[in-house]
Amino acid sequence: MQLSEQELRRRHEREELQKMGINPYPSELFDVTATAKEIKDNYSPEQNNYQEVSLAGRLMSRRIMGKASFAELMDSSGRIQIYVSRDDIAPGENKDLYNTVFKKMLDIGDFIGVKGYVFKTQVGETSVHVTELKLLAKSLKPLPIVKREVDENGVEHVYDAFSDPELRYRQRYVDLVVNPDVRDTFIKRTKLVNTMREYLNERGYLEVETPILQPLYGGAAARPFKTHHNTLDMTLYLRIANELYLKRLIVGGFDGVYEFSKDFRNEGMSRFHNPEFTQVELYVAYKDYYWMMDLVEEMVERVALALHGTTEVQVGENVINFARPWKRFTMFEAIEHFTQIDISEMDEAQLRETATSLGIKLDPNIGKGKIIDEIFGEKCEGQLIQPTFITDYPVEMSPLAKKHRSKEGLVERFEAICNGKEICNSFSELNDPIDQRARFEEQLELGKRGDTEAMVLDEDFLRALEYGMPPTAGLGIGIDRLSMIMTNSHSIQDVLFFPQMKPEHRQDS
Repeated sequence: MQLSEQELRRRHEREELQKMGINPYPSELFDVTATAKEIKDNYSPEQNNYQEVSLAGRLMSRRIMGKASFAELMDSSGRIQIYVSRDDIAPGENKDLYNTVFKKMLDIGDFIGVKGYVFKTQVGETSVHVTELKLLAKSLKPLPIVKREVDENGVEHVYDAFSDPELRYRQRYVDLVVNPDVRDTFIKRTKLVNTMREYLNERGYLEVETPILQPLYGGAAARPFKTHHNTLDMTLYLRIANELYLKRLIVGGFDGVYEFSKDFRNEGMSRFHNPEFTQVELYVAYKDYYWMMDLVEEMVERVALALHGTTEVQVGENVINFARPWKRFTMFEAIEHFTQIDISEMDEAQLRETATSLGIKLDPNIGKGKIIDEIFGEKCEGQLIQPTFITDYPVEMSPLAKKHRSKEGLVERFEAICNGKEICNSFSELNDPIDQRARFEEQLELGKRGDTEAMVLDEDFLRALEYGMPPTAGLGIGIDRLSMIMTNSHSIQDVLFFPQMKPEHRQDS
């Protein structure tokens, strides 16, 4: 690759450091005793604490002033000012560590370790007076310089921001360095997962692991990725869901199991879809979908409180309130509410005609259930901003859900919709093996008609059901979608460290 002037200069500095006997990438441990945030939060001039402190991080700015300089060091917790004096870090006659190394061979982005004591400057800024300085890693590429200034009204202005989405997603390692709010997004995501895990563990449910490579894909309507196992000479699929394996564990005698799983679907990409995504699935014996709605409300409310200290979360222009109870609509009620059309008694031909009248384009290969789903998606889903349960789906849409106890042609299923998108899906699980086989066979017929997302028939899962599965409630929550909402992120790529990207086109020199 063609190197810039700065990159050439930094490589030259690396060579010069080596000639001076300074390893630009030393192996020795550097003992860190405090972080920037810890010092700034806890230092007291009256107590004169932090008189021996050791920090490490990136050099982010310098103000050279002859024999002494101020600089800024950034570690994982934030930034802190450091004061570097020639006579402190290079006592005696050899002043190269300051005059040559610090002033001429260190660059923005280099990792350094410093030891010293904490003090406050005349303008009251908590700083570290450096008595020892060591280069820990030389940066050969310059960081984007993002400048932040606060005006007289206290408003922050950002200049030369590293804001191009493709660059940010492709070079997340740079994004995390120069855009501090990005790091906060991912810290909140981890806290979200931990809060949910703690909630489920408190109830005694067992966290488990199930196969990612599967001989048959199932548990959702989606196209899979497939690969080949050479030793077994067989096709395997990356899982699209872990539902059928978790249900096998309920058959095996566990009362409650859950898994935070990476799933993979070979479908389109958008700001709401990534081919690799994370969800948590939960299955609890002797419960139903009504019970599961209460659990979802309580768990997501707890997540909001853990991340924000309130049930109200700012998402774009909306304030979303996760306080219980959430609004509930049946699917047909929602469609009638938003379109003024009752589709509950329509056959497939009438549904196609209705969709066309609503301006919805349909794939000719999809069946009745998918048509209803398209109508709901186009005319209802985007208008549901506050968390809302949509319940009682047509049986054609839900091959793994139990038939409704009192409403013919429907199943006991709900989805939670929030900010215009589904965040979770749940059933009273179908545990009748004869009914389940018939549903799978209906899916096979849809596949023959050209529905590429139709489910396949899983004989081993049917065999497990024939041994008996107790009444069970199941749930899947999309961690990426929920993270988008809880962190006020516009795109799913904003809550994935390394989202899927098109190949990078690079020009050789």
